[in-house]
Formats: sequence, structure tokens, C-alpha cells
Amino acid sequence: MEFITEFMPLIMFATVFALLLLGFPVAFTIGGVAFFFGLYGFGPGFFELLPLRIWGTMTNFTLLAVPLFIYMGVMLEKSGLAEELLEAMALVFGKIRGGLAISVIFVGALMGASTGIVGATVVTMGLLSVPTMLRNRYNKSLTTGTVAASGTLGQIIPPSIVLVLLGDIMNVPVGDLFIGAIIPGLILVVLYMLYIFIIANIKPEWAPPIDQEILDSITRKELTAKVFKALLPPLVLMISVLGSIFAGIASPTEAASVGAVGATLLTALHGRFNYQIVKDVMDVTTKLTCMVFIILVGASTLGLVFRGLGGDALVRGLILSLPFGRWGILFIVMVIIFIAGFFLDFIEITFIHVPVLAPIMIHLGVDPLWLAVLIAVNLQTSFLTPPFGFSLFYLKGVTPPEIKTTDIYIGIIPFVIIQIIGLLIICLIPEAVTWLPKVL
Repeated sequence: MEFITEFMPLIMFATVFALLLLGFPVAFTIGGVAFFFGLYGFGPGFFELLPLRIWGTMTNFTLLAVPLFIYMGVMLEKSGLAEELLEAMALVFGKIRGGLAISVIFVGALMGASTGIVGATVVTMGLLSVPTMLRNRYNKSLTTGTVAASGTLGQIIPPSIVLVLLGDIMNVPVGDLFIGAIIPGLILVVLYMLYIFIIANIKPEWAPPIDQEILDSITRKELTAKVFKALLPPLVLMISVLGSIFAGIASPTEAASVGAVGATLLTALHGRFNYQIVKDVMDVTTKLTCMVFIILVGASTLGLVFRGLGGDALVRGLILSLPFGRWGILFIVMVIIFIAGFFLDFIEITFIHVPVLAPIMIHLGVDPLWLAVLIAVNLQTSFLTPPFGFSLFYLKGVTPPEIKTTDIYIGIIPFVIIQIIGLLIICLIPEAVTWLPKVL
């Protein structure tokens, strides 16, 4: 009995994990299991603290950025911005082998910097890019791998909802996180493009250049105008959102409202702003926001019970007793988060695992800013890894029938390896994260 009481927090954690794998609703599973274990361990009086805890979460000004960034991303998805960008960039890179795939990475990075929502970016890029690449005789695996990888760049490139949530939970200023994530995001983009350029030259039949007739059909002047028209809106939006944060003019939450207004104006300028669009965007934004905050309430309950049962001390003792040193423990923590990313959404991992694991690493002297970016890149990697990567499921849902699941799995493996290389670079060179925030 004493053994069960001592390991009650881990039993609670395992129960939550098992029920989630069985398909029970996330928010109610987390909250329900926590409530049951709290009643079992302490009785009803323990929950007198819970209303204050939930109230503190709901009145958190930083978290107001979540619905605003979601609104911005969904509105941009409806604006037709990605379609214009892809057409223009495909013509710019069209003469080189792999040029279309490189343009997809470029557009995915810009869309990630404009939306911050992984699911929306993967679906949008899948609908637009996959048929275009297949028409241009691209290899199926290279096509799907490129699109899935480019769509998940919104996980790390600011303004990312993952970074907003991590900043709030780890008590790191969200503005610093946004600045710190820029160089890691660019490292991944460059590594992706480098891989495509190399593979396109090794296997030219996998990534042929665009037909010369298409390139000849547009003059240099027309191409310049098309690129300028396609690039200007997302660049203006990025500068408005990120520039206002970096310059100290606005907080991330205030900048998110600027982004929401900017996305609405862009949709109007593209002639797609109407009642139905507003209704659809509001509907999706409300559902996603409610999901995030209901999970947050459940996670707050779980955190309260976990700490009350002595879970913090138990996990810290178990991990610190490992004979691996700080780097070994960091590796174990990253592996735990990576594996959890196979099964759980980033919101669940952020609210369940990070509050338990991050304090241990910070206790060992790890910079929380660097750790938060490492976790974000790690989650991005796990979202791409077969067989359970969420981005792969998003992509499979919008690809043509000739694309098999095996094509997606084979195509994504090189990009997972690139992600791991990027993660190692950030691990070995912490200044990649910490240098820019210090300068600014």
C-alpha cells in the first residue's frame, strides 16, 4: 500500500496516457483522472484551491494571443495568399532542378511565419502543392516529404502558438522566444533546401525543372510584378506582427491583434472577404480556442493534483538519480517528449509533460529560453515521424488517390533526419537561440 501511495503520481500519469491512447476525449480525460486521484488522495477540500488556479489561467493576458493567432491563421488560409505565393516562387526557382520543391519550402516558411498553425499550413500546402508537383513529374515520395516538412515550419517559425504556450508555462517572455526561434527556423529552412538541391542533382528524374514553355510565357517584367505582388502581403504582415514585438512597441498579445486585423485586410484585398468567410473563420477559431482552454483547465487540475501528491519531487528524484549528468538527462527528457509527440497533440504535451520535465532541467542550470526552443523543434520532429506523425495524417487527408501512405512515410524520413541534425546543431550551439535576443 505504501508503494502505491509513493508512486501514485506516476500511476495517475500512466492512467491519463492509457486513456488518451484508447481514444477518450483529451480535456475530460485529463481533468477527470486528476479529479478522481485528487479525491482519492486528499478528499474534496483539496479542490478549494482549484477555482483560483483556473481563474488565474483564464485571466492570463499572454494567452489572449492564442485565439488571435488562430484567427489570423485561419483567415489567411481563406485569403488565397499561399496560392499566389506558390505560383510566383515556382516561376522564380523554375529553371533549376528541384526549383518547385525549393519554392514549396520557401512558401511553407512564409506561411508558417504568417499563420503559426501547423495543421492549417500542411492542409493548405498539400492542396496546392502536391497536384502541381505531380503534374511536373516530381517523385511522389519527394513531393509528400517536402510538403509535410514545409507545413510544419509554423511550429518553430514565429509567431507560433506552440511558442506562446511554452512561454507562458515556462515563464519565458514570449517576445524573447519569438526572437530566439528565428535562427533555428532559418537553419531548418536552409537544411531542407540544401537537401532538395542535392537530391535533385543526384537523381534529376525525381525533381525536373519546370517546362521551358511555361517559363517563356512570362516576361521578366511580368515575373517581377507577380513576385512583388505575391511577396508584399505576407512580408507586411510579418513585419507588422514580429516587428512590433521586436521593436518593443507591442506585447505578443497586442501584436497578435495587429496580425488578426492584417489578415482580415489581406483577405478583403484579395476579394474573398464576405459573410460566409467570416462565419467559417469565427466557427473554426471558436472551436480551436475552446479546445485549447478546456485542455488547459484539465491540465491545471492535473498539475495541482500531481504536485499535491508529491509528483514533482518523485520525478525529480528519479531523473536526477540517473548517472548521466546534465547532457544525459537532457537527452532523456528530449526522447520522452519526442516519443510523446507520436501519440499526443502539441497542446497536450505542452500542458502535461512540459510542466513536469522543464523545472528539472532548469534546476540543473539549463537556460529556459534555449530549452523552450529545443522542445519546440523536438515536437516539430515528432510530428513528422512515421507511423504516428500528426502532419502525415493531415497530408494524407488532402492528397490525390495515387499517393499511398507508404509514399508519405518514405518521403518524410530524410526530413526527419534533417530535423535531428538541426536539433543537434541547436544543442551544440546554444548561441543559435540565445544570441539574437541578447542583441535585440
